[in-house]
Amino acid sequence: MSDPAISHDLAVPRTALRARRMGFLLAALAIIALPLIFNDTYWRTNLTICAINVLLALGLDFILGYTGQLNLGHSAFYGLGAYVSTLLIVKLGVPFWVAFVAGVAFSGLAGMFLSLFAVRLRGHYLAIASLGFAVIIYQILLNWISLTQGPLGIYGISPPPALIIAGIQLADFRNLTAFFYLVSGFTFLVYLLLNQLVRSPVGETLTAIREDEVSAASLGINGAAWKVFAFGIGAAVGGAAGCFYGSFVGTLVPDAFFVTEAFNILAMVIVGGMGTLIGPVFGAILLTLLPEVLRGIGDLRLVVYGAALTFVVLFMPGGLAQAARIVQEKLRFGGPGS
Repeated sequence: MSDPAISHDLAVPRTALRARRMGFLLAALAIIALPLIFNDTYWRTNLTICAINVLLALGLDFILGYTGQLNLGHSAFYGLGAYVSTLLIVKLGVPFWVAFVAGVAFSGLAGMFLSLFAVRLRGHYLAIASLGFAVIIYQILLNWISLTQGPLGIYGISPPPALIIAGIQLADFRNLTAFFYLVSGFTFLVYLLLNQLVRSPVGETLTAIREDEVSAASLGINGAAWKVFAFGIGAAVGGAAGCFYGSFVGTLVPDAFFVTEAFNILAMVIVGGMGTLIGPVFGAILLTLLPEVLRGIGDLRLVVYGAALTFVVLFMPGGLAQAARIVQEKLRFGGPGS
């Protein structure tokens, strides 16, 4: 006879796996449906920016949420991805997808380079070092005029080439809907890959470093090497967001990657819930769309926006992910007869 306790233990992960797969399916259906529901240019543009911001939040959450590295320089990787890919296309005529890979790789290497210097730093020391890195990158983009055009900006950036298979054009990325599907599909793929990564022994290793680096080292975990790895992956994801941003907006100016952008990305991660992956997704969606929804009340929207952020930090430090867990527990255990 089988042991009921063992059967129950096996049923729990199976149920969780089924729920996770159902969540992925619903997310895919939502991505397909959104541009069909919001069929005007204004909202399709906001949806694409939202997908780019989700990508940025995922990259930062992998660094901050899973290894505990307070990175305030994420805007630097965002800008590097945008400028490296764009300059390769505009100045050297490199095909978009080759330039895209180069921009992602360069951003990842820049993240690893920063981590080599910051690997011995913790807390506010690392925050200051990463913020300084972001300021340096911004100043380079602003003042290296012969390469980046500085404050004059780079204009007329083309979208990715159309997707053509067997002589049949399947997607023209000059179309807002097609571009949204491209960015959101890539973001969804990145989420799936990071989700698998954090649920693997790699994720357990990173979490161990975040919780107690000394104890992790006593178990033979090389904290420095894993921090370099986390910075590289997170920075590469941020660089990918930058590559999409340049081709979507069609214009690059350094101010788009000023250090304040790093704080916006950080707010998305904190509001969503650090170290959860799904939390920063909803945090990015909320903080991207909320100002647009409140635009009708004028400057008062800034007050509401700030009050919402303050409320979350003070009363829900685990972010939207914590709120969702509380609601789930109430529904599960709060019914009649519980």
